[in-house]
Amino acid sequence: MDIFLQQIINGLTLGSVYAIVALGYTMVYGIIQLINFAHGELVMIGAMVAFSVINALAGTHLPPVLIVFIGILAAIPVCMLVGYAMERIAYRPLRSAPRLAPLITAIGISIILQHLALLVWSRNPLAFPQIIPFVTFPIGGAIISGVQIAIILTSVLMMGALTFMVYRTKLGIAMRATSQNPLVAGLMGIDIDRIISFTFIVGAALAAVAGVMVGTYYGIAHYGMGSLLGMKAFSAAVLGGIGNLAGAMLGGILLGIVEALGAGYIGDLTNNVFGSNYQDVFAFMVLIGVLVFRPSGLLGERVGDRA
Repeated sequence: MDIFLQQIINGLTLGSVYAIVALGYTMVYGIIQLINFAHGELVMIGAMVAFSVINALAGTHLPPVLIVFIGILAAIPVCMLVGYAMERIAYRPLRSAPRLAPLITAIGISIILQHLALLVWSRNPLAFPQIIPFVTFPIGGAIISGVQIAIILTSVLMMGALTFMVYRTKLGIAMRATSQNPLVAGLMGIDIDRIISFTFIVGAALAAVAGVMVGTYYGIAHYGMGSLLGMKAFSAAVLGGIGNLAGAMLGGILLGIVEALGAGYIGDLTNNVFGSNYQDVFAFMVLIGVLVFRPSGLLGERVGDRA
């Protein structure tokens, strides 16, 4: 029971990160039907920028929490700028092209961003300065750290804020109208280009925060860290129903829990050989299962083609 509770806590922490990144995938897909495979690289850029800022301020007398907060504030505008440039330069000219063209473009942007990060930050893994004291709290027979609590609470607040914006503001109404039918939304006076750019910017901001979460949780950042994380978050979005905000959140949490339980229990049964070395397999096993038995996802609905 202690192992089960500990893995649930680990899974909730990991799933919270997956959910935040999956929201970026599902927002972009919901608006323009594009799977932005370069979204994982925005997470990597956020982690790298935050590392640079936190490392520069680590020797000062500022409070550790403030240093991390400054790192987040520095990472968000950089990722927002990259996300906007990505949409404006690469995707907007291909908006009327066959769907394969922007998909290949997304893969190309992912590779470009990885190598730009390699040139700026080198190929070596970068260790985040451990400036925040490691504090733990017992829950039953398990332990939860202060960083895990911060990640889960921050994720919940961000999910709530995003849901409120989409369903309770005029900008959210414009986003949902654009998602339903861009042509009609444009005829009703909505600036489609502005709404699409804003969607990329919001997704990039979420990715920046997720990058800082991953960096502080695992203690390292690497120029290739966004690829696998992005694929897992995409799996979470498909699991919940891509294009559905609630589905992305549910898919991320479930995927994190499944991965943690699989790594914990199967690794324990095999002396930590299978679970520790192949824990990434569980995410893609779930993706394959969902695509086979419920392609629309847990909360996704089958919809007709646009007029």
